[in-house]
Amino acid sequence: MLSRENFVFTIGYDGPAAVVDKQALRKYGALSTKELAEKGLFRAAYSSALYSKDPGEMKIVVDVYNKMAGASYTVSPQIDRLFGVFLVEVSRSIAL
Repeated sequence: MLSRENFVFTIGYDGPAAVVDKQALRKYGALSTKELAEKGLFRAAYSSALYSKDPGEMKIVVDVYNKMAGASYTVSPQIDRLFGVFLVEVSRSIAL
């Protein structure tokens, strides 16, 4: 399984390997889910929340997004589609 940091900054997949944005990982890899959301890095924040499997973290991301975007999403499959993030079982990563 990928580490949290690699999953959070995955930008796509090349066969059985996750493609990781190495610059974003270096710059933001130490931030918490809430800190990522507050910086407007919603895809990364949602990935972090999804990886943690903590409903509280997912709610934080959705609440911050709704406040900044003037939206009214809830934690649901809609939000997965909004951010384009789904848990995928891969064990390798390629950093670009």
